[in-house]
Amino acid sequence: MMETEIYYSEEKELWQFTMEQDLFPGELIIEIGRFFLGAPYRACTLDVPGREKLVVNLAEFDCFTFVETVLALAGCAASGKLLPAELQKRIKYIRYRQGKIDGYESRLHYFTDWLRDNEKKKVLKDISNDLKGKPVRKKINFMTSHSDLYAALKNPAMVDRIRPIEKNLSRKTFYIISKNTVNAIKTKIQSGDIIAFASGKEGLDVAHAGFAVRQGKSLRILHASSKEGAVVISKISLTAYLKSNKNFTGIIVARSCRV
Repeated sequence: MMETEIYYSEEKELWQFTMEQDLFPGELIIEIGRFFLGAPYRACTLDVPGREKLVVNLAEFDCFTFVETVLALAGCAASGKLLPAELQKRIKYIRYRQGKIDGYESRLHYFTDWLRDNEKKKVLKDISNDLKGKPVRKKINFMTSHSDLYAALKNPAMVDRIRPIEKNLSRKTFYIISKNTVNAIKTKIQSGDIIAFASGKEGLDVAHAGFAVRQGKSLRILHASSKEGAVVISKISLTAYLKSNKNFTGIIVARSCRV
Protein backbone atom coordinates (compact mmCIF):
# COMPACT_ATOMS: atom_id res chain seq x y z
CA MET A 1 0.00 0.00 0.00
CA MET A 2 1.43 3.39 -1.00
CA GLU A 3 2.23 5.81 1.82
CA THR A 4 0.02 8.84 2.29
CA GLU A 5 1.52 12.11 1.12
CA ILE A 6 0.74 15.40 2.84
CA TYR A 7 1.33 18.59 0.88
CA TYR A 8 1.13 22.16 2.08
CA SER A 9 1.77 24.96 -0.38
CA GLU A 10 0.92 28.28 -1.91
CA GLU A 11 2.86 26.99 -4.86
CA LYS A 12 1.94 29.16 -7.87
CA GLU A 13 4.24 32.05 -6.92
CA LEU A 14 7.05 29.66 -6.02
CA TRP A 15 6.85 27.76 -9.31
CA GLN A 16 6.91 31.04 -11.27
CA PHE A 17 9.89 32.29 -9.29
CA THR A 18 11.81 29.04 -9.76
CA MET A 19 11.10 28.86 -13.49
CA GLU A 20 12.65 32.30 -13.94
CA GLN A 21 16.01 31.23 -12.49
CA ASP A 22 18.90 30.52 -14.88
CA LEU A 23 21.78 29.95 -12.50
CA PHE A 24 24.66 27.65 -11.65
CA PRO A 25 23.69 24.88 -9.18
CA GLY A 26 24.98 26.57 -6.02
CA GLU A 27 23.45 29.90 -6.98
CA LEU A 28 20.15 28.19 -7.79
CA ILE A 29 20.10 26.59 -4.34
CA ILE A 30 20.71 29.96 -2.67
CA GLU A 31 18.10 31.84 -4.70
CA ILE A 32 15.47 29.22 -3.89
CA GLY A 33 16.50 29.35 -0.24
CA ARG A 34 16.18 33.15 -0.25
CA PHE A 35 12.61 32.80 -1.50
CA PHE A 36 11.72 31.42 1.95
CA LEU A 37 13.37 34.18 4.00
CA GLY A 38 11.06 35.03 6.87
CA ALA A 39 9.19 31.71 6.76
CA PRO A 40 8.58 30.59 10.35
CA TYR A 41 10.68 28.02 12.15
CA ARG A 42 8.76 25.03 13.47
CA ALA A 43 10.16 21.85 14.96
CA CYS A 44 8.71 18.36 14.50
CA THR A 45 6.75 19.08 11.30
CA LEU A 46 7.45 15.52 10.12
CA ASP A 47 6.00 13.86 13.19
CA VAL A 48 2.37 13.26 12.32
CA PRO A 49 0.06 10.67 13.95
CA GLY A 50 -0.15 7.18 12.55
CA ARG A 51 2.19 5.35 10.21
CA GLU A 52 5.13 7.15 8.61
CA LYS A 53 3.98 9.50 5.85
CA LEU A 54 5.71 11.82 3.44
CA VAL A 55 5.23 15.37 4.71
CA VAL A 56 5.94 18.26 2.35
CA ASN A 57 5.57 21.62 4.06
CA LEU A 58 6.51 24.80 2.21
CA ALA A 59 5.08 27.08 4.88
CA GLU A 60 7.36 26.39 7.87
CA PHE A 61 10.64 24.59 8.47
CA ASP A 62 13.15 23.24 10.90
CA CYS A 63 16.80 23.41 9.83
CA PHE A 64 16.82 19.93 8.32
CA THR A 65 13.53 20.13 6.41
CA PHE A 66 14.64 23.49 5.03
CA VAL A 67 17.79 21.91 3.56
CA GLU A 68 15.86 18.96 2.13
CA THR A 69 13.12 21.12 0.61
CA VAL A 70 15.50 23.57 -1.04
CA LEU A 71 17.60 20.76 -2.51
CA ALA A 72 14.49 19.06 -3.88
CA LEU A 73 13.13 22.30 -5.38
CA ALA A 74 16.48 23.02 -7.01
CA GLY A 75 16.33 19.55 -8.56
CA CYS A 76 12.82 20.24 -9.86
CA ALA A 77 13.94 23.55 -11.38
CA ALA A 78 17.05 22.08 -13.00
CA SER A 79 15.06 19.23 -14.54
CA GLY A 80 12.25 21.51 -15.74
CA LYS A 81 9.72 19.36 -13.85
CA LEU A 82 8.10 21.92 -11.60
CA LEU A 83 5.15 19.90 -10.41
CA PRO A 84 4.03 19.03 -6.87
CA ALA A 85 4.31 15.31 -7.65
CA GLU A 86 7.94 15.77 -8.72
CA LEU A 87 8.74 17.71 -5.56
CA GLN A 88 7.20 14.95 -3.43
CA LYS A 89 9.23 12.35 -5.30
CA ARG A 90 12.49 14.22 -4.78
CA ILE A 91 11.93 14.95 -1.09
CA LYS A 92 11.12 11.29 -0.47
CA TYR A 93 14.29 10.26 -2.32
CA ILE A 94 16.43 12.60 -0.20
CA ARG A 95 14.75 12.03 3.18
CA TYR A 96 14.48 8.25 3.34
CA ARG A 97 16.98 5.42 3.24
CA GLN A 98 17.39 4.36 -0.39
CA GLY A 99 14.50 6.74 -1.17
CA LYS A 100 11.90 4.34 0.21
CA ILE A 101 9.42 4.82 3.05
CA ASP A 102 9.32 1.74 5.25
CA GLY A 103 8.34 2.94 8.70
CA TYR A 104 9.72 5.62 11.02
CA GLU A 105 13.14 3.97 11.08
CA SER A 106 13.52 4.39 7.30
CA ARG A 107 13.69 8.17 7.74
CA LEU A 108 17.31 9.37 7.91
CA HIS A 109 17.16 10.99 11.33
CA TYR A 110 20.89 11.53 11.93
CA PHE A 111 22.74 13.91 9.61
CA THR A 112 25.77 11.65 9.04
CA ASP A 113 23.41 8.80 8.12
CA TRP A 114 21.50 11.17 5.80
CA LEU A 115 24.72 12.38 4.20
CA ARG A 116 26.15 8.90 3.69
CA ASP A 117 22.91 7.63 2.14
CA ASN A 118 22.67 10.64 -0.18
CA GLU A 119 26.28 10.15 -1.24
CA LYS A 120 25.37 6.62 -2.30
CA LYS A 121 22.43 8.06 -4.25
CA LYS A 122 24.84 10.58 -5.86
CA VAL A 123 22.83 13.54 -4.59
CA LEU A 124 25.65 15.01 -2.50
CA LYS A 125 29.36 14.67 -1.86
CA ASP A 126 30.93 15.08 1.57
CA ILE A 127 33.98 17.30 0.91
CA SER A 128 35.02 17.70 4.56
CA ASN A 129 38.02 15.40 4.18
CA ASP A 130 39.25 17.54 1.25
CA LEU A 131 38.94 20.65 3.45
CA LYS A 132 41.28 19.43 6.20
CA GLY A 133 38.59 17.62 8.16
CA LYS A 134 39.77 15.13 10.78
CA PRO A 135 38.30 11.64 11.14
CA VAL A 136 35.99 11.19 14.11
CA ARG A 137 34.17 8.19 15.51
CA LYS A 138 31.50 8.84 18.10
CA LYS A 139 28.95 6.79 19.98
CA ILE A 140 25.58 7.77 18.47
CA ASN A 141 22.57 7.14 20.71
CA PHE A 142 20.89 10.50 21.30
CA MET A 143 17.45 9.40 20.09
CA THR A 144 17.20 6.25 22.17
CA SER A 145 18.79 8.00 25.17
CA HIS A 146 16.25 10.83 24.90
CA SER A 147 13.25 8.87 23.68
CA ASP A 148 10.92 11.20 25.58
CA LEU A 149 11.73 13.92 23.02
CA TYR A 150 10.36 11.87 20.10
CA ALA A 151 6.66 11.05 19.84
CA ALA A 152 7.30 7.85 17.87
CA LEU A 153 9.76 6.58 20.48
CA LYS A 154 7.12 6.42 23.16
CA ASN A 155 6.60 2.98 21.65
CA PRO A 156 9.35 0.69 23.07
CA ALA A 157 9.26 -1.44 19.92
CA MET A 158 10.26 1.59 17.83
CA VAL A 159 13.15 2.31 20.20
CA ASP A 160 14.36 -1.21 19.51
CA ARG A 161 14.24 -0.51 15.77
CA ILE A 162 16.33 2.66 16.09
CA ARG A 163 19.05 1.11 18.28
CA PRO A 164 20.66 -1.01 15.51
CA ILE A 165 20.83 2.07 13.27
CA GLU A 166 22.62 3.99 16.02
CA LYS A 167 25.03 1.11 16.65
CA ASN A 168 25.87 0.98 12.96
CA LEU A 169 26.51 4.74 12.87
CA SER A 170 28.71 4.47 15.96
CA ARG A 171 31.07 2.16 14.05
CA LYS A 172 31.50 4.59 11.15
CA THR A 173 33.96 7.44 10.74
CA PHE A 174 33.00 10.93 9.64
CA TYR A 175 35.12 14.03 9.09
CA ILE A 176 34.86 17.27 11.04
CA ILE A 177 36.58 20.55 10.13
CA SER A 178 37.51 21.98 13.52
CA LYS A 179 36.60 25.48 14.68
CA ASN A 180 40.23 26.55 14.44
CA THR A 181 40.57 25.30 10.85
CA VAL A 182 37.45 26.82 9.27
CA ASN A 183 38.95 30.28 8.76
CA ALA A 184 41.84 28.78 6.77
CA ILE A 185 39.59 26.87 4.34
CA LYS A 186 36.60 29.20 4.07
CA THR A 187 37.59 30.43 0.58
CA LYS A 188 37.08 26.86 -0.69
CA ILE A 189 33.47 26.79 0.50
CA GLN A 190 30.99 27.76 -2.22
CA SER A 191 27.58 29.38 -2.02
CA GLY A 192 25.02 26.57 -1.90
CA ASP A 193 27.27 24.14 -0.01
CA ILE A 194 25.55 22.46 2.92
CA ILE A 195 27.10 23.34 6.26
CA ALA A 196 26.35 21.00 9.17
CA PHE A 197 27.46 21.94 12.67
CA ALA A 198 28.98 19.00 14.55
CA SER A 199 27.59 18.59 18.05
CA GLY A 200 29.52 18.35 21.29
CA LYS A 201 26.52 16.73 22.95
CA GLU A 202 26.88 13.13 23.99
CA GLY A 203 25.30 10.74 21.49
CA LEU A 204 24.62 13.31 18.76
CA ASP A 205 26.54 13.80 15.50
CA VAL A 206 25.15 17.10 14.18
CA ALA A 207 23.13 19.82 15.92
CA HIS A 208 22.24 22.19 13.07
CA ALA A 209 22.49 22.63 9.29
CA GLY A 210 22.03 25.26 6.59
CA PHE A 211 23.60 26.58 3.40
CA ALA A 212 26.74 28.62 2.92
CA VAL A 213 26.04 31.96 1.25
CA ARG A 214 28.46 34.71 0.27
CA GLN A 215 27.57 38.32 0.94
CA GLY A 216 30.40 40.40 -0.45
CA LYS A 217 33.55 39.05 1.19
CA SER A 218 31.66 37.53 4.10
CA LEU A 219 30.66 33.86 4.21
CA ARG A 220 27.38 33.44 6.12
CA ILE A 221 24.66 30.86 6.77
CA LEU A 222 21.21 30.69 5.16
CA HIS A 223 19.19 28.56 7.56
CA ALA A 224 15.99 27.96 9.48
CA SER A 225 16.96 29.35 12.87
CA SER A 226 15.20 28.24 16.06
CA LYS A 227 16.75 31.20 17.90
CA GLU A 228 15.38 33.76 15.43
CA GLY A 229 12.22 31.78 14.77
CA ALA A 230 12.46 32.00 10.97
CA VAL A 231 14.48 31.33 7.84
CA VAL A 232 17.26 33.93 7.90
CA ILE A 233 20.76 34.75 6.70
CA SER A 234 23.06 34.96 9.70
CA LYS A 235 24.05 38.47 10.75
CA ILE A 236 27.56 37.27 11.48
CA SER A 237 30.08 35.24 9.49
CA LEU A 238 30.21 31.45 9.43
CA THR A 239 33.39 31.51 11.54
CA ALA A 240 31.84 33.81 14.13
CA TYR A 241 28.60 31.83 14.18
CA LEU A 242 30.51 28.60 14.74
CA LYS A 243 32.59 30.08 17.58
CA SER A 244 29.53 31.66 19.22
CA ASN A 245 28.05 28.28 20.11
CA LYS A 246 30.00 26.24 22.64
CA ASN A 247 28.13 23.08 21.67
CA PHE A 248 29.48 23.19 18.09
CA THR A 249 32.81 21.39 17.66
CA GLY A 250 33.28 22.12 13.96
CA ILE A 251 31.55 21.72 10.61
CA ILE A 252 30.83 19.13 7.94
CA VAL A 253 30.62 20.46 4.37
CA ALA A 254 28.70 18.75 1.57
CA ARG A 255 28.23 19.83 -2.05
CA SER A 256 25.41 19.02 -4.42
CA CYS A 257 26.50 16.57 -7.13
CA ARG A 258 23.49 17.46 -9.22
CA VAL A 259 20.26 19.33 -8.71
